[in-house]
This record gives sequence, C-alpha cells and structure tokens, in this order.
Amino acid sequence: CCRERSRAARRRWGLPALLVAYVGYLGLGAGVLQALERPAEVREAQHLLQQHWELLANYTCLRGPALQRLIEGIIQAYKSGITLQGNTTSLGRWDFSGSFFFSISAITTIGYGNLSPSTVAGRVFCILFALFGIPLNLVLLNEIGQLMLLGVQRCAHRIEEVFHWQKKASLLVKTVALVTGLLLFLLLPPLLFSDKEGWSYEEGFYYSFITLSTIGFGDYVIGMNPDRTYPGWYKNVISLWILFGMAWLALVIKLCINLLESSSDFSLAQVSQRGCGVSILGGNQK
Repeated sequence: CCRERSRAARRRWGLPALLVAYVGYLGLGAGVLQALERPAEVREAQHLLQQHWELLANYTCLRGPALQRLIEGIIQAYKSGITLQGNTTSLGRWDFSGSFFFSISAITTIGYGNLSPSTVAGRVFCILFALFGIPLNLVLLNEIGQLMLLGVQRCAHRIEEVFHWQKKASLLVKTVALVTGLLLFLLLPPLLFSDKEGWSYEEGFYYSFITLSTIGFGDYVIGMNPDRTYPGWYKNVISLWILFGMAWLALVIKLCINLLESSSDFSLAQVSQRGCGVSILGGNQK
C-alpha cells in the first residue's frame, strides 16, 4: 500500500514540481543575464551609432544608404567566411579542413552558427548528412562513454584487490577520473587556445565548455582568425578533443542527473512515508 502511494505521489507531484523548478531556473538565468549584459549592449549600440555619424560627418561624400549597403555587405561576407585584407579577400573556411570541422559541428549538434551552407544543394546535403550523422555520433559517444566507465570500474576493482579497499577504491578512482577529465578537456585546452588563437584563459575555458556541452553560441570558434596561421594538425586534434570531451562531459551530466533524481525520489518517499505513518496511526486509533 505504501509503495503504491509512493508511486502515485511521484506521478502526481514529480512533473509539476520539476516544471516549476525548470521555469524558475530559466527565469533566474534570464534576470541575471539581463542585469549583466544589457548595460554592455546599450553601450555598444551607442558607440556604434556615434561612429556611424562621425564617419558621415568627416566624409561628406558618403551617403547614408550607400554606407548602410556597404556595412550589410561586409556583415554578409563575414558570415560566409570572407574578410577584407587590404585590397584582397581571405578564403579558407570551406577548404577540406574547414569543411571537416563543420561536419563535426553539424553531427555533434554544436552548430556554432558562424558558418553555414549558402547553396541549395549544400543545405539539402546538410539535412541528409545530419539526419544519419547525428544517430551515428550518439552511438559512438555512447560506446566511448561505456569504455570510459569500464576503465574506471576495472581500475577500482584492481585497487580493491591490491589494497583490499572497498568503498574507498571506487571513490578514489572516480575522483581521479573526474580530475583527469577536468584537466584534459576543460583546464588544459585553454592554454592551447591562448597560444593559437590569442584568447585569454577565461575565453578559452568559456569556449571549451560551450563546445563540449553542445551549446555552441558561435561567438568563439577556432581557426577563424584570418590574421593567424594555423598548423595542419590543429583542427584534427580539436576534433578528437571534441569527440572524447563530449563523451566525458555526458558522463558527468548523467551523474548530476542521477543525483538530482535520487534526491527528488528521496524527498517524495519521505512525504509518502509520512502519509503512510499518519494512516497507520489513524487505523490503530480506530
């Protein structure tokens, strides 16, 4: 009876409570981001408008509509990966290396947004490519994650046999695996990005998490600075880092999900047990 009531309580209160927490969390994020980012947005807009009017005032031969068309053309060309370098333009985003990196960003659902197909044939192919590539990527990430878990479990079992530890061995190995993953996928890569991209450590760390979590805002993307020369191995190494880093971060997120679910199940179980206790006391009084 108590188990049935516990399950009914979970079904009755679990989803509404989760929805309230979800919407509240989104509202909290929206409020904090608005307070932090809105003033900077207003300052940038005012600065851009001031530069626009100063340019028209200093160069009276320019006309507002013509300048606006030039600005729009520059923005559109930049979205296509073309930048001005003196009297020439830079290409290279759609060479094999850039196309390979775009393919990874597509099937991993990162979708930076800084580069996208502009032809009809390219868009149709991208749809078909992602349709079969996303499941393939998920299967591969699952296999990599299972191998990581298996390695952790084998290390824990080996330590238990050698040192005759039980719970301590599992906790030790999980802690080492977590710290190793933090170093390999989040803490050390920003040093490489600082060297190759000229970013600060904070910017590199931000890019690392946004990429591996597949958020992919696109404000920071590797290998896109026309003023820098990148080695041939750079994007290939980053592609492997993305693949294994996503598998590792997925395991960490799964662990967080299990902790949240176990805590919510525990709280609901406590509520149902109290209800059962009250009913039993009421039955005894009768």
